Amino acid sequence: MSLQALWSVFLAHPAQSLNALALFFGLAGSWLLLATRVREQRAVTRVIAGGDTKDMAEEVYLFEGPTHRLNRFFYRFGFVSLAGSLSLSWGSTQF
Repeated sequence: MSLQALWSVFLAHPAQSLNALALFFGLAGSWLLLATRVREQRAVTRVIAGGDTKDMAEEVYLFEGPTHRLNRFFYRFGFVSLAGSLSLSWGSTQF
């Protein structure tokens, strides 16, 4: 499909195009939040299953470094993506 045909679809139905973009952002943000939560749960399960009780306290502090910062970034980016999706969806109703 050429760029001119895509542009004509956008001009003919701007609200549907913005809703499709909002749906994409919503799906991407929710997938990122879900994947981050699953990754955190797997890491905690790995620590619990693989160590003694006195070693667990030392291993839990491993999550305080770069991994914790990365998880916080993914959570923030996912929530911003969902907020952007909601604002795009609300904005599309104005057309």
